[in-house]
Amino acid sequence: MSASEATRPKTRATLTAADYADGVLSGDLARLAQAITLIESRNADHQKLAQEMLVALLPKTGNSLRIGISGLPGAGKSTFIDAFGTMLTGQGHKVAVLAVDPTSSRTGGSILGDKTRMAQLSIDPKAFIRPSPTGGTLGGVARATREAILVCEAAGFDIILVETVGVGQSEITVSEMVDFFLVLMIAGGGDELQGIKKGVLEIADMIAITKADGDNITRAKLTAADYQHALRIITPASPTWIAPVVTVSSMLNQGLDTLWEKIQHHKQLLTDSGERVEKRKGQMIRWMWAMVEDRLMTSLKAASAVKALVPSLEKDIGAGKLTPTLAVEQILKAFGM
Repeated sequence: MSASEATRPKTRATLTAADYADGVLSGDLARLAQAITLIESRNADHQKLAQEMLVALLPKTGNSLRIGISGLPGAGKSTFIDAFGTMLTGQGHKVAVLAVDPTSSRTGGSILGDKTRMAQLSIDPKAFIRPSPTGGTLGGVARATREAILVCEAAGFDIILVETVGVGQSEITVSEMVDFFLVLMIAGGGDELQGIKKGVLEIADMIAITKADGDNITRAKLTAADYQHALRIITPASPTWIAPVVTVSSMLNQGLDTLWEKIQHHKQLLTDSGERVEKRKGQMIRWMWAMVEDRLMTSLKAASAVKALVPSLEKDIGAGKLTPTLAVEQILKAFGM
């Protein structure tokens, strides 16, 4: 190799796993973004390269506080994250925001991918925001977001905020990859309490009633009391922690410090009890099996013998000529199982 070739900047096509890892470890945000793009790629060669990079980064991972944030549309997630993240960077923390976005069925792009939703954080040198389209599958969320968390940790970010759209199974998926799961709610009457899913209450480590300002303060406090009462009938996920309910105003930066104190207290309690380490171990093991299931299903659906058989099976099931159980047996037999 000539001297000019040795000093010539590498293109993304020629980057090695070591190049990606070195860039991430040095805090190069451009290389960090490229590393996450590599992780999100469905190209087999890219996936192999991404795994080599992750193996190199693993010793530098695991040192962050991972916080999942969910809430229905209108709860003010982006405004909250912008204010909360800015408060944390002001205290010297490095904050990464991984926004798990739905994917447009027509364009395939991120519907919520505009960083201007977080105007302060998007220009904060101690912050990194990454909208990640899911590809329409929870499997895409689980793998890409979990691996993006590891890369951000290796890059030196000590607080990782994972934002979910707050609908359906995605909440459960995100709660399985974080240390603390925060659910944002808006002030209102009993109708909202009746509408909230019990499953969300069961996985919430804290509920925050947002927009507690102006004429809404009293209503926010009443709603917080209602949710606190509802939580009393839920069996806590941890024997050492009962989920609190707080009120916050992202616009006025009120209540954010109290919320952060409670998150830190939760971390300390679970660290002292050993639950935090055990929780992460369990998450990693469940992640492994979820990946196994995802890979098996992908391989099964792609098998030519199965693809040829499925149309007739679906037709017979729809016509009432075949039971789903017998159809499954035929599919698995065609797959070689």
